[in-house]
Amino acid sequence: MITADGIALRRGDKVLFENARFTFYAGNKIGITGSNGSGKSSLFALLLGEIQADSGTLGLQPGLVMSHVSQELPMGDTRAIDYVIDGDVELREIQLKLERAESHNDSDQIGLLHERLNTINGYSAEARANQLLSGLGFVSSEVTNSIDYFSGGWRMRLNLARALMCRSDLLLLDEPTNHLDLDAVIWLESWLKYFPGTLLLISHDRSFLDNVVQSICYIERGALKTYKGNYSAFEMQRASHLAQEKATYIKQQREVEHMKRFVDRFRAKATKARQAQSRMKQLAKLEVIAPAHAQTPFRFEFREPASRPDPALVATDVSIGYDHKPILENIRFELRSGARIGLLGRNGAGKSTFIRFLAGQIKPIDGEVSKSKDLAIGYFEQNSLDQLREDEHPLQHLVRLDGYTKEQELRNYLGGFGFNGDDAFRDVGLFSGGERSRLALALIIWRKPNVLLLDEPTNHLDMDMRYALTRALQSFEGSMVLVSHDRSLLSSVCDQLYLIDDGVLAEFDSDLDEYSNQLLAKTNRSESGMSKSLGSRKERRREEADARNRQSALKKPLMKKINELEKQLARLQIQKERFEYTLAQTHLYEDDAKEELLGHLHDQAILSKEINEAEEEWLSISKELEELGI
Repeated sequence: MITADGIALRRGDKVLFENARFTFYAGNKIGITGSNGSGKSSLFALLLGEIQADSGTLGLQPGLVMSHVSQELPMGDTRAIDYVIDGDVELREIQLKLERAESHNDSDQIGLLHERLNTINGYSAEARANQLLSGLGFVSSEVTNSIDYFSGGWRMRLNLARALMCRSDLLLLDEPTNHLDLDAVIWLESWLKYFPGTLLLISHDRSFLDNVVQSICYIERGALKTYKGNYSAFEMQRASHLAQEKATYIKQQREVEHMKRFVDRFRAKATKARQAQSRMKQLAKLEVIAPAHAQTPFRFEFREPASRPDPALVATDVSIGYDHKPILENIRFELRSGARIGLLGRNGAGKSTFIRFLAGQIKPIDGEVSKSKDLAIGYFEQNSLDQLREDEHPLQHLVRLDGYTKEQELRNYLGGFGFNGDDAFRDVGLFSGGERSRLALALIIWRKPNVLLLDEPTNHLDMDMRYALTRALQSFEGSMVLVSHDRSLLSSVCDQLYLIDDGVLAEFDSDLDEYSNQLLAKTNRSESGMSKSLGSRKERRREEADARNRQSALKKPLMKKINELEKQLARLQIQKERFEYTLAQTHLYEDDAKEELLGHLHDQAILSKEINEAEEEWLSISKELEELGI
């Protein structure tokens, strides 16, 4: 379908590709990855004919229908649903021809056009458009509103819906999740899995790529290389390749050790079984792919906060909203020291409103709020980028925060965020979205917050920077509340999930996989228009009673085993503390005590194995109880 032979492409003095060769076959789903500025978007521009290659040949299948998301914001009084349907160009052409044929009473032409309409499912076009808009988060009552009614972010969603409406052979998507919330990302992911054409997808969302694409085209230093499998498979292949370089291998081992320490530390903090298992799997996965990021240019850690208040904030029966109209009501929330919370909920449910409330940017309508006097908040939102000064460089921004630290130390710190050499003196007005996000995060971290409030911090960040942010957040010792459509980030750094739905904030007791399943099940029910028959009242009561009896019979032996395991773990933990005390005795490390030390270490290893086995069994049984709804 698409072939490139010896393609070279330059932008100014920079070589993007040189002697590039690739073949993309019909029906393939391919992820296009690489660092910011490597040439991913330029590759799309080349395919769309917006720019020409400096040398080489590009071959496209004749008659290929391509669709892509326009980056220009639409405007005007066209209805949203009509704007989306306009994406099916052939449909609109047939409709126009049909109007002319009917005006001339041309029955033969009318018949042919209706036959073609039926072939391309033209009669269901409005239903298809409604389905796309609903999946991307639009309320049914809004789809007949004009384009001008919507904000910029929602207009970008209209552009995406319009691109999906096109019955294309080739679909080009450049960072389609940047303007979406998690619910819409999950829906789009499901839609793309069943897309019958060829998909080229630029994305820095690891989970999204893993669940959609079948191969990865990686752009690095002017070369394009294709790898079979999803993004995780690519990372493992890349890690293996990089390990052949000795210096890189040493860095890789440091990354693996960092991840192992974090996995071990988290294992001791496991609370809810399903979330704990989900997160431990994610951390183990990150441990495997860590070597692929050993050469990342970004390296930073959160500075240790001056204090760690506990609780940092307590909200009692709080209602919040705008213009005295509540969006969330009767909030009871306590932000404890070390809490790591991820917020879930559809767009508009109130996630950003809740974070603004925690940040003190909006006051409660009702209720009481108690904040620690030592509270030091670091708040990242998209408006954080707008607050940067266009005519100043990164070093000036940092000096304004701290005029006492030596310039070299400040420059070293900025280097961890990719602002090396002259980049530390480049005006922000020349920065890309990713560079602005990196600088905003750097300024927040320098302030040494003990509470982090992050609202979509990964927008515009490439894979290496997302990995570096994940790594830094894992080591953060304060409290954190995170809104993100990046499931890899959520599952790697959050211990608890809260769901905002219908004006209520409540803890979500399951994991992100279950949240995705619930969303897709809800969407499928809505699209099918089917509802489960409830039967007679008497029959329902009998079924409910039978279900309770079955549940009780299953619950008793599991609860008994849980209690036994908790007592066993308590005893083992006491033994572990005794071992740690014993091994801290200095005389054990003298030459004549070597045999005694080895004996203690042997016993400690056996104890650690017993603790791990008991924890795994506790997690497994707790998961069974959760699945029973207990």
